Amino acid sequence: MTSSAKRIRAYQGPALLSFGFRPFFLFAGMWAVLALCLWILMVSGGLTLPSHLAPADWHVHEMLYGYIPAVIAGFLLTAVPNWTGHLPITGAPLLALVLLWLAGRLALFFSAFTGGPVAAVIDAAFLFTLAAVIGREVIAGKNWRNLKVLVLLCLLGAGNVLYHVEAMQPGAAYGYGARLGTGAILFLIMLIGGRIIPSFTRNWLVKQGEGRLPAPFNRFDITAMVAAGIALLSWIALPFEAATAWLCLIAGSFHLLRLARWAGERSFAEPLVSVLHAGYLFVPLGFFALAAAHFFPAFLFYGDGLHAWTIGAMGVMTLAVMSRAALGHTGHPLTAGRGLALIYVLIVLAPFARLFMSISDAPQTLLYLSAFGWIGAFGGFVILFAPLLAAARKGKAG
Repeated sequence: MTSSAKRIRAYQGPALLSFGFRPFFLFAGMWAVLALCLWILMVSGGLTLPSHLAPADWHVHEMLYGYIPAVIAGFLLTAVPNWTGHLPITGAPLLALVLLWLAGRLALFFSAFTGGPVAAVIDAAFLFTLAAVIGREVIAGKNWRNLKVLVLLCLLGAGNVLYHVEAMQPGAAYGYGARLGTGAILFLIMLIGGRIIPSFTRNWLVKQGEGRLPAPFNRFDITAMVAAGIALLSWIALPFEAATAWLCLIAGSFHLLRLARWAGERSFAEPLVSVLHAGYLFVPLGFFALAAAHFFPAFLFYGDGLHAWTIGAMGVMTLAVMSRAALGHTGHPLTAGRGLALIYVLIVLAPFARLFMSISDAPQTLLYLSAFGWIGAFGGFVILFAPLLAAARKGKAG
């Protein structure tokens, strides 16, 4: 019988379609830049999109349900074959998934012409199709421990559907659909981050010599995840209640301690590792920011605090994972050069600039600074990694 490795090497199609991370990471980076550029033009009054969504609703949707699902698809379509031992999706089936994702972006962009319901059906189809593909592989491989990833993916799809229903009236940007999607993505970050951050940190630190290593997964991690799950459920249902703010404080404290157990202070010499810790830091910071917005509304606004999660935890973590996975799976050394280190600085700058925008004396300046950090980081990612993602792996297929 031909081995999986031999069958992967036997793939003769375009390198871009040889593994899920290649097209999805590339298009995710491109869309992160383009979507934010369009949003800045809309905010400044220089552009009106032919979309049935209100500008703020379109912006939130395309970050939560446009950019993030592309990153998730690239990650899962690459990780699941390792989890299950099955072959990755390549060639025409992979292209079909990419085109379905692109169809969703175009449908929402031109939904003033196609109509909201048609655009919603096209857009919603991607996440459920991806869930079906991932679910088939997980179940066929009897990889039951990763069924929770599939559940979170389905919740994200449900949040997208709910977002479209709410978007029939302006204001969906802060509705149940947005909060459900945010909660599902954050829990996925906590779940996957809890695996890869201590693992990658340990692997790097062992090579550096003696010193503190990340603590192994134990009951503390489970308690932290439970606390976060309860806080997120409360936030999704009752975002402005005092009880939710207290639960966010508790969850934030647990995850700040969880992060401290992973020896991140020893990883500063390698940005490819330390950026993972920086990204995860925004998980507890987001919990704290939302609590602060409730208890000290004159100090921090709700919308500003929410960006600690959306720009910080999601933006930093996804860029960190995409760049590391792209280097590793294309056969390049797992180390960050000056260009990639600069990209990490820019993406960490973006959420801090946005966090206090509404109470600043120069809110527009901070908005543009945050946008500059985001666009510069993802634009840099596209420039640096497009050649790697479109070319064959160095030495081996992948």
